[in-house]
Amino acid sequence: MENIAKHRVNEKGEPNLRRYHQARWDEPIIFELSNKDERGILIPEASQELKDEVGDVMAALPKSMRRNKPPALPEISQPQVLRHYVRLSQETLGADFNIDVGQGTCTMKYSPKIHEDLARCPEFAALHPLQDESTVQGILAIMYNFEQILKEISGLDRFSLQPGAGSGAIYGSASIIRKYHELRGESATRDEIITTSYSHPSDPACAKVAGFKIVTLPPDKDGYPDFEAFKAAVSERTAGLHMTNPEDTGIYNPDISDFVDLAHKKGALCFYDQANANGILGITRAREAGFDLCHFNLHKTFSTPHGCGGPAVGALGVTKELEHLLPVPVVEFDGEKYSLNWDMPDSIGKIRAFYGVIGAVVKAYSWAMSLGANGMKTAAEIAVLNNNYLMKKICEIPGATAPYAEGKWRIEQVRYSWENLTKETGITSEQIGIRAADFGVHYWTSHHPWTIPEPFTLEPTESYTKAELDEYIAIIRNAATEARNDPETVKNAPHNCPIHHVHHDPLDDPAQWAITWRSYQKKMEK
Repeated sequence: MENIAKHRVNEKGEPNLRRYHQARWDEPIIFELSNKDERGILIPEASQELKDEVGDVMAALPKSMRRNKPPALPEISQPQVLRHYVRLSQETLGADFNIDVGQGTCTMKYSPKIHEDLARCPEFAALHPLQDESTVQGILAIMYNFEQILKEISGLDRFSLQPGAGSGAIYGSASIIRKYHELRGESATRDEIITTSYSHPSDPACAKVAGFKIVTLPPDKDGYPDFEAFKAAVSERTAGLHMTNPEDTGIYNPDISDFVDLAHKKGALCFYDQANANGILGITRAREAGFDLCHFNLHKTFSTPHGCGGPAVGALGVTKELEHLLPVPVVEFDGEKYSLNWDMPDSIGKIRAFYGVIGAVVKAYSWAMSLGANGMKTAAEIAVLNNNYLMKKICEIPGATAPYAEGKWRIEQVRYSWENLTKETGITSEQIGIRAADFGVHYWTSHHPWTIPEPFTLEPTESYTKAELDEYIAIIRNAATEARNDPETVKNAPHNCPIHHVHHDPLDDPAQWAITWRSYQKKMEK
């Protein structure tokens, strides 16, 4: 009998490259599958008795809200709908499908399926945001109790789960900083937010949207935020400090409290962007570093899926001195019942129409309760262990380096560089990433503009085994070896994917975009 496993490892016991080929269905757009009068479900007609009782429903709608003709929705049977979306799912990559360590800074970790089931329970999924408080005591209890967990993790005193993304929480923090100085009569002079080169781009972007001028600190020779540059930048015009730590390089700034202390001496507030908190849960806290505000991405750190940029929740935390500025409403508990408190005259108002993304809150709360304090700390420790194992192995590949902080370990991710490989072979980081897709994985380069030449950013989290990391390393090593020995294979990749070379020029030309079927049809008519 043939040994069916022999192709999976070499004589050293190391993983061979997976014999992977992705499905290619040439799948039509669902509107193209439409057939007139075809149905996937037949909705029963209302009884005459019900019609008589309800009356003319259409007459109750304002004329401006009534359609002149039915919406042009696809008409398609259930089996076709099922096949269509299953086929599309086979033409993509995702956390439940591949070794997803390549989406650096995004903390793509496993989300237990029981937590998905909990979020789908009708008791949660069918809630309406305008229900009376007496009918939603259960979800208010979850929100309140999860806030207590976040308070313990961060050391801060109050949290809002209203922001619909990490960027929403960062914008909320900038709005609180602005309001704080307004109430003190200093908003006219305190118009600057200081951030750092390797903090999340949302930190300067959201502060800019909130009306601030942005001062960005460069890194020093070791990759840490330049403290001398900070001393020169901070002044009576500084409203706040927006800082990610560890930054998107995976480097933790051990002198972070020095930045906070100096900002406070100048009268500024300090916000801790903790989107990269996966390696420090239960180990460091915003409170001990002196921060006034912080946030966590529930859609990253707390395992809720990070699919297509959401669904997301940015949990925004503040000290007691700032809690009156949080967005309304906040969840309160008087010992008997839970309620939403709208009576906050100094609040920044609302930063989302309703109260966050409840499904994401349920999943994050479930994850935290499943692990407990010790479990979350263990998850952070494994994430750091995985990351440093991965860094050691990646840096053994000729042409790959980890700039900055030479000889020091990183926290939860690393921003690597193929600069040496590119100089030697002409193969770029993006081409290496495209070739990796031929083996069912991918990676992300970095935020633009690139400050590390030919970057790639990996974050293995705690979800992946050593065997999976070894498989990923083997794929990256293979692509780097091909760059030297068979560069045309890399240049012409991908070979095993549903889509081959993408013509990028249309992406820069709005005249060639069509974000809806209707707009596509209109442009084709021209």
